[in-house]
Amino acid sequence: NMEVKDRVIIVTGAGRGIGAAMCRAFAEAGCMAVVVSDRDESAAIEVAKQIGPQAVSNRCDVANESDIRLLITNTITQFGRVDIFCSNAGITVKGGLESSNEDWQQMWDVNVMSRLFAARAIVPHMQARGEGYLIHTASAAGLLMEIGSASYSVTKHADVAMAEWLSVCYGRSGIRVSVVCPLGVETDMLDESDPIHRYLHLHSITADDAARSVLEGMQKEEFLILPQAQVAEFFAMKTDNYDRWIRGFQRLRQKLTRDQNMV
Repeated sequence: NMEVKDRVIIVTGAGRGIGAAMCRAFAEAGCMAVVVSDRDESAAIEVAKQIGPQAVSNRCDVANESDIRLLITNTITQFGRVDIFCSNAGITVKGGLESSNEDWQQMWDVNVMSRLFAARAIVPHMQARGEGYLIHTASAAGLLMEIGSASYSVTKHADVAMAEWLSVCYGRSGIRVSVVCPLGVETDMLDESDPIHRYLHLHSITADDAARSVLEGMQKEEFLILPQAQVAEFFAMKTDNYDRWIRGFQRLRQKLTRDQNMV
């Protein structure tokens, strides 16, 4: 089992949200060190300060491969190793076909390429040590979809695929991989009375709840960590009857657009 106690952990996008909550949870679980990394350096410093002596901060723009290499090198220099790397940083933009190529490229770099950059730099280190853990924070959109954002849907699907590939290729050399797929808070708009919506409609959980799910999932070494169990049911419906599932989402989109027009 991968215990967090006495481990050296890096978390990207940790200046706020789930990333910051993961850092707090790791510290409470007794990690040796947690590196709070974010593009926003002052946010990372603040989170590290709140956590206390186990936490250090390190600025990193995950869209930049040299930033990620430096983050990992610095951590190994300071602590001798990296046990767990959490690719948590992610961004979203709203929009469909009209989203600019620049937006798509940025989504691709932050949500997907950053995972590749991290794996490139850390996998050889973990292989040499015979163990390690990679955590990807994807989204339920990576299993289902995000109606309001084509680029978020596509890049989160790619993130899940990247995690699968890493697990298949390196799982036998002691490297564990988990992908976390929380459901976005936007689902609070959905209608409890419609059966299709009922699967999706969840009260948004807090970042701390999500972080607790991550810790539990890591202890069990689950590949797919679902902070909301309903996502598993909806994912199962997708594979059970793809056409019915697509039709359900078509209806859902129609309803959401109708509701927006009424505003």
